[in-house]
Amino acid sequence: GVTRLLLTRIPFFKEIIVSSFACDSCSWSNTEIQSAGRIQEQGVRYTLAVASRQDMNREVVKTDCATARIPELDFEIPAFSQKGVLTTIEGLIDRAVAGLEQDQPVRRATDEEVASKIDAFIGKLKGLKEARSPFTFIIDDPSGNSFVENPRAPQKDDALVVTRYRRTPQQAAMLGLESDEKPADAAEDLRNEVLQFNTNCPECNAPANTNMKLVQIPHFKEVIIMATNCDSCGHRTNEVKSGGAIEPQGTRITLRITDPSDMTRDILKSETCSVEIPELEFELGMGALGGKFTTLEGLLKDIRDLVERNPFALGDSSTPSKAEKLQEFIGKLQEIVEGRTEAHVILDDPAGNSYLQNVYAPEEDPELRVERYDRTFEQNEDLGLNDMKTEGYEQEGASGR
Repeated sequence: GVTRLLLTRIPFFKEIIVSSFACDSCSWSNTEIQSAGRIQEQGVRYTLAVASRQDMNREVVKTDCATARIPELDFEIPAFSQKGVLTTIEGLIDRAVAGLEQDQPVRRATDEEVASKIDAFIGKLKGLKEARSPFTFIIDDPSGNSFVENPRAPQKDDALVVTRYRRTPQQAAMLGLESDEKPADAAEDLRNEVLQFNTNCPECNAPANTNMKLVQIPHFKEVIIMATNCDSCGHRTNEVKSGGAIEPQGTRITLRITDPSDMTRDILKSETCSVEIPELEFELGMGALGGKFTTLEGLLKDIRDLVERNPFALGDSSTPSKAEKLQEFIGKLQEIVEGRTEAHVILDDPAGNSYLQNVYAPEEDPELRVERYDRTFEQNEDLGLNDMKTEGYEQEGASGR
């Protein structure tokens, strides 16, 4: 016979190798598929609610190590019981029916009761092909290389749920991967994962999801970045929280802007940080704009947007002199953004959790000055540190009771 190999790419999935064998003597033919890529970092589980004949025609890639299940019939095709195949859901059911019918003549001769039960089950499987009643089709693949077609791609398919999961040591051993790796600690897991939790949109109050990620900033510390996207109104917001404790001293960072490339410097402005531009006699107080992880250009544009949205400088509330001063300020700020005017940007953070990128790191930056200072009583009061007791509070509370 002749075996033909074809390397092909499935849209919205990955490359696979399709092998087809045909024998001219007995007309037997067979097709198999193999993944052309590596084993994925996570396993995948596809759960499809089959409700119509069209769903039966969805293309399916089922690898050797994937398990296929139909919970309504308590039916399962175990891993490694079939070769990898590129087919449809109807084709998988036909393949299962053919496998069950293969030894039926022998069973009818040796154990008629078991044969009749299998005949009844085969009838149920064939009935599924008509899709008269809805059922659930599940493919669970620890290698992450199986696939169920989404005919509406790239739009979301409400009938198809795709779940990615971390392999168990048993599944890793089954795939021939090293299972003697040391389990990562909880902090390492947080660094490698994007956590998601439910919340409400701050604009329209519709249900939305917030993504949270722990990020290590080079030559600084860990921060937590949170981003919320609302599918209802399109509102997007992001916020940055410090991943560490309040520093023993406050930090004052001064950058002299001398070149347009300074606008690309990464900047972390915490909630407790104030921003000052002496050349414009401008100061942004603590808490304004919230926590942000952006570039210097992004921060200056946020400041411009904040000033432009001043309700007392818009519409009937504005006076010609105020509007003129506002436009003059915005013009000077734009000159700084475009690098046409030299200026200083000062980040003053009593908590010591703000950061401005040193492009010469680990060497000193001639245009960047970082000063550490002791907080005043008022600054400690603003941060809530004067009334905070972190040592000996348990004994004190016990004696008070």
